[in-house]
Amino acid sequence: MQKFEAKKRIKKLRHEIERLRNAYHIENAPNVTDDVYESLTRELKTLLSEYPEFEDANMPENRVAGKPLSKFIKVKHQIRMLSLNDAFSYEELYEWEKRIKKLLPSNSRFDYFCEVKFDGLAVSLIYKDGRFVGGATRGDGFTGEDITENLRTVKSIPLQLEFNLEKGKRLPTSTIKFLEVRGEVVMSKKTLISLNKKNEREGKPFFANTRNAAAGSMRQLDPKLAAERNLDFFAYDIAQWESYEGDFLPLHSAEHEILRELGFKVDSHQAVCKNLKEVISFIQKFEKVRPNFPYGTDGVVISVDSSELQATLGVVGKAPRYMAAFKYPAERTTTIVKEILINVGRTGVLTPLAVFEPTLVAGSRVSKATLHNMDQIERLGLRIGDTVVIEKAGDVIPKVVEVLTRMRTGKERKVKIPEHCPACGDKVGKKTVSEDASSSVAYYCINPKCPAKNERYLEHFVSVFEIYELGPKILRRFKDEGLITDAADIFTLEKEDIAPLERFGEKSAENIVNEIENKKKIPLGKFLWALGILHVGEETARDLAEHFGTLEKVIISAKQDKNLKNSGAFALGDTGQGTHDAINLLNSYLDIENIGPAVSKSLYNFFRNEHNLNFIKKLQKNRVVIERAEKKKKGKLTGMTFVLTGTLGTMSREIAKEKILSLGGKIVSSVSKNTSYVVAGEDPGSKLKNAEKLGVKILNEKEFLNVLD
Repeated sequence: MQKFEAKKRIKKLRHEIERLRNAYHIENAPNVTDDVYESLTRELKTLLSEYPEFEDANMPENRVAGKPLSKFIKVKHQIRMLSLNDAFSYEELYEWEKRIKKLLPSNSRFDYFCEVKFDGLAVSLIYKDGRFVGGATRGDGFTGEDITENLRTVKSIPLQLEFNLEKGKRLPTSTIKFLEVRGEVVMSKKTLISLNKKNEREGKPFFANTRNAAAGSMRQLDPKLAAERNLDFFAYDIAQWESYEGDFLPLHSAEHEILRELGFKVDSHQAVCKNLKEVISFIQKFEKVRPNFPYGTDGVVISVDSSELQATLGVVGKAPRYMAAFKYPAERTTTIVKEILINVGRTGVLTPLAVFEPTLVAGSRVSKATLHNMDQIERLGLRIGDTVVIEKAGDVIPKVVEVLTRMRTGKERKVKIPEHCPACGDKVGKKTVSEDASSSVAYYCINPKCPAKNERYLEHFVSVFEIYELGPKILRRFKDEGLITDAADIFTLEKEDIAPLERFGEKSAENIVNEIENKKKIPLGKFLWALGILHVGEETARDLAEHFGTLEKVIISAKQDKNLKNSGAFALGDTGQGTHDAINLLNSYLDIENIGPAVSKSLYNFFRNEHNLNFIKKLQKNRVVIERAEKKKKGKLTGMTFVLTGTLGTMSREIAKEKILSLGGKIVSSVSKNTSYVVAGEDPGSKLKNAEKLGVKILNEKEFLNVLD
């Protein structure tokens, strides 16, 4: 074939491949088999190998890029990528409407635009003179990650914009100087099932849902891996439009039409609604479609359709006022409980786990759900063999929410509270655990050397020390090989101990040893937290460190009275003289804010135990340095308590904590009437609702930054 003939053939092939791509991925009307599509693609690649001068990175054959990336480059968005405020009921939608109408002129009349809220990865695509030149993730809204090469592998993303001839409309792309399109990279439910089956065969972990699978696929450094995942893209917004003939797009619904004409995939489930009554009708209609919808979706996005009014309403915090996301209830399904397993946590607490027939819920297969504690079994009236309703809260965490007692056959078995630890066989104790106004009974293994407790404790210990090279599997391997018996042995490991082990080697051994060496110095507060003392979490450990300053003083306080016996002075439920005397004797603990009798007893018992003291000495002998804690300095936030919920856009949660603490403030994990502020970032949890109920002041991110200044 002559060079000029090859050029013509290449052009023809590209045009036909792109037409077929558009028919299959955009119009959902494939008119040839996959074999034909692949055959044309192979011919094109063969010709290009013979005539490389006709290569073009933006042509369809280059959807799978070549070399893997070493890392993702940060990209600053020219226009911030916003998140949406959620509504979980029709009442909340009407409240949203009231708020926006107050901000608009009284004579304003407007329509709403409804569209599907896809559950995937939000991305931004950049086109210059009709050619795709780059794309990025949403990130924190201001800065995302450059995933251009991975986006090229998504067949429903046009690499070269063309107007849609089949619809008889002509939108000359040559007039578009600059275009930013935003949308969602998604994975179909069908693809997820196939992918999880493949992972099962290969012994790899399952993807929890289509959202996680799509996001994980787009964040592969090797674009070929992303290409294998058969991802899709749905466009939903034109963020920037700069043309040679005018820039203004008057309606959001019009943007969707233009996106279709440009060759983007835009979902057909959408509607312009004159009022909220019509919006609710759309929500209800799509709810019926949703179970069989090919892609994961958790709601409907409602927008004020007018671009002019959108500009008037503007943005508050990280979300536009002119948009709301109506969220459907978490997906539920039924299954049969086959057995109840009992797990042993790092503090020895026994946690029941329901095992049921593998069941598809919210797009993924689940077979286990935590029951939290034995009281939860009683509350549900759960028996082995029961038919239960399971729900994936937030479409991620499965839980048992209801028992269908009418489905019982009479063969169901009651769950017995174990008398002995399932891991070590030692006796099981019980204690009352109080949370706010409620209380429950926790059952726990009393053996301090319980192997299950020790395994969980090891994971907790290295997590607090931030030794990230040591995951659960590696810790288990080191224990099995006899390299470690407790957490203190970790700091004696040498490269020569690890390198000979199968699947390790010199480099990985060196990485592990170097990280351990770099983490031998730890602040007192974190050290106390790492010890795993009952009732002593991160906040309490920090309070103890700031109060005493050194570990020696913490220990001395537990030993201050040799006459105090541990035989019942702190007995739970004892309201007599024993408890009264014990509290007085341990006033050095009780003087600390938020530390009561239960924590004091736990500290007293822990630091009077020779096994625990020998463990601390062993750590110090192995060159673990416990840094002295400074007394909390007074600052502008002294006396104020903060609860953080959701994700902040300008800083991580750890940095936010450090800033509050440096100004004398205090961080707590739960909201009470004594909380000064709740700082609410993106996707806040139940703490926000608790704050609203208790009347605690809520700060958005901008207000929080003002408090810090």
